[in-house]
Amino acid sequence: MLTVMIVVFLVGYTCIALEHPLKVNKAGVALLTGTVLWVLYTIAAPELIPIASEEEFKQFLELYPFIAALPYAEQCIRFVVEHQVLDSIGEIAETLIFLIGAMITVELIDAHGGFMFITNRIKTNQKRTLLAMIALITFFMSAVLDNLTTAIVMVMLIRKLLGNYKERWVFGSIIIIAANSGGAWSPIGDVTTIMLWVRGNISTASTIPHLILPSIVSALIPLLIMMRQLHGNVTPPNTFVANENDVLLKELKTKEKLSILIIGVLCLLFVPVFKTITHLPPFMGILTGVGILWVFTDIMYRYNTIEEDLKLRLSKVVRRIDGATLLFFLGILLAVDALRCSGILGNFSIWLDDTVGNVYAVNLIIGALSSIVDNVPLVAGAIGMYPVANEAMVAAASDPVYMSHFVQDGVFWQFLAYCAGVGGSMLIIGSAAGVVVMGLERINFIWYLKNITLLALIGYLAGAGVYVLQNVILGI
Repeated sequence: MLTVMIVVFLVGYTCIALEHPLKVNKAGVALLTGTVLWVLYTIAAPELIPIASEEEFKQFLELYPFIAALPYAEQCIRFVVEHQVLDSIGEIAETLIFLIGAMITVELIDAHGGFMFITNRIKTNQKRTLLAMIALITFFMSAVLDNLTTAIVMVMLIRKLLGNYKERWVFGSIIIIAANSGGAWSPIGDVTTIMLWVRGNISTASTIPHLILPSIVSALIPLLIMMRQLHGNVTPPNTFVANENDVLLKELKTKEKLSILIIGVLCLLFVPVFKTITHLPPFMGILTGVGILWVFTDIMYRYNTIEEDLKLRLSKVVRRIDGATLLFFLGILLAVDALRCSGILGNFSIWLDDTVGNVYAVNLIIGALSSIVDNVPLVAGAIGMYPVANEAMVAAASDPVYMSHFVQDGVFWQFLAYCAGVGGSMLIIGSAAGVVVMGLERINFIWYLKNITLLALIGYLAGAGVYVLQNVILGI
């Protein structure tokens, strides 16, 4: 059954990659792939659970003794349906709700002309200069926010500056690379670094100085190569096409537009602070921000003489969210979770450790895989494989030098944060930022593979080389 599941995933993945030639929406394929994999896993659960989830299964039966009295096959089905599926949906819902909140916030700012305060100050129309500015803003913004939110904000920004969709594809691809690289050196910049940070595998004080230079290199090299290929000026948006919000934007006061921009950005910046203070998941922070914006805009419109039909209250903005992108994300994460629960990902991680046995090589492979399979379960599998080592564990190990790589802020965990974050740039569906940009700009998978993958690979390896140089040769 494991072989069948792998084949189903590969077929689904291939259909997603060939969306345009097949003329079948990738969201539908992703949902079908995810649900079929869960059906196959449920059928094979009696065989797979003792191998992949034995301890978890025992704890489940201890917690619900009445289920332990049922036939073994029924126990397995109840375990999958009432425990694993619910856990999977819960984790996926956190990501999707966060994505919905971020999209609403960005869309609300954009609908009220908030980004005009930024775009109006970007005077250059030279492709090279503009690309460098976009990459720089994206890189540092993603370290403060996260690469997902940053990608949404920057795509909305380039839509105001570029009229040619092929030019936006180039800029959007660099946004993906810069966002993933920028998120890798910050403990709050990417889902995987957040996981490692929360679980105590890495700390802020050590991660930033060790990973910032490799991350800069991984973004800078693709940027420089792409800049050499660009010439001339960008094609501005068609000013003769009427904006559906033009009348509203003329009626709104400058201070009202600026207020929505400032409050929206502060709400996004508040998310990591909210998580640190309350210890609640990030989606709670983004929902708090949405609530603040909703109340503010309703109060603003209450004292405004604009006709009601023109007012873009948040309830109207919600309808603009790209539902297909959300469903695609849901399907992909469902598929990956089915592979994780079945033990396929865990077995592969163990095989890597036994076969390769070098922390640098293992992480490079994990980084490459993160461009194909979501990096979250890969990092989760690595965390599950290796506990954070303490001094006693290092002293008792048969190979203390190797075990020392797994202490807090050890080479394995830091390099894992870099590889899992940056490696996802090699394919457009390899990261949350890539999936969102692909959905918003309809970037062709094959086009990205032909034009961007090699650049992302060069940057990934160059940044990895810098990290290895820091540790092995310079001893930093």
